[in-house]
Amino acid sequence: MVMTRTIAGKTLNPIGLGCMGLSHGYGPALSQEDGVRFLNSALDLGYDHFDTANIYGAGKNEELIGEAISHRRNAFFLASKTGIDFTGPKRGTDCHPNSILKSLDASLARLKTDHLDLFYMHRFDFDVPIADSVGAMVRAIEAGKIRSYGVSEWSSAHVREAHAVHPVAAVQTEYSLWTRNVELGVLQTTAEQGIALVAFSPVGRGALGGVFRDPATLGEKDIRYPHPRFSAENWPKNLALIDQFSALASSNGLHPAQLALAWVLTQGSHVYAIPGTTKLDHLKDNFAAASLTVPPEVLAKAGVLINQQTVSGRRYHDAMFQTIDTEDFV
Repeated sequence: MVMTRTIAGKTLNPIGLGCMGLSHGYGPALSQEDGVRFLNSALDLGYDHFDTANIYGAGKNEELIGEAISHRRNAFFLASKTGIDFTGPKRGTDCHPNSILKSLDASLARLKTDHLDLFYMHRFDFDVPIADSVGAMVRAIEAGKIRSYGVSEWSSAHVREAHAVHPVAAVQTEYSLWTRNVELGVLQTTAEQGIALVAFSPVGRGALGGVFRDPATLGEKDIRYPHPRFSAENWPKNLALIDQFSALASSNGLHPAQLALAWVLTQGSHVYAIPGTTKLDHLKDNFAAASLTVPPEVLAKAGVLINQQTVSGRRYHDAMFQTIDTEDFV
């Protein structure tokens, strides 16, 4: 039986679907036909939380969701994001109130829906007062265009500041066995304030799934290509850890990704995971992880084996850290 948790007043399965990889980021995008089939398969399996953003595939991911499952809108919780400007020659952050509201209307049109259940500010905008950005979210809530708002990759201090203006429903950030930044403040803050923590890349950007072996097979457009943990220097050391992790999972009747997901979900009753995949078998295995009972000692061994201290390389290259507000390890 799949356990449930509450986010933004809705009772949901703790494992949702991160949809980005269907359109860009991790290898070739699915065809329109395959994407439509895949999203409907996810709904049929019981997925009820779908996460996207206006930047994913420059709007194509939202368009795919709109085409594929908007006719089943009452069956799922829909989250999207704004705040990353991808229209110019260089990516930037833009959480100006007018920009938030304009992008919301564009997202709703692409998604073929009249409302979002959750709308995130994708990154922290250091040039716009938090109260101004949150004010735009409140106006969208009052207009019925969104049911709640959230933030992504924000520090605990800024989350608290936004929450004081208007309650934050969810904080989305990277969280997995090998990325523990939220443990520096955000995990505790969200628990204390009654805010959902939605973990993206909970399987270490696919590394902890036990299938991926060789970063040399990544194309230059794959977002992992420049990441230090996948470099020629760091990957062999990380792969040795992953092989031990896979053996631990297998010896306990689990797929490695299931152990990775189970670990994330046990870090708090307010924690959700939104792994992404384009493979139907992985889609099924990931969803099943929410109903598995993993012995505490196995989870503890996993955490000792793979953590911030044992992994080689930082989670992003230096340029990316300029856009991240979440606390970081020195």
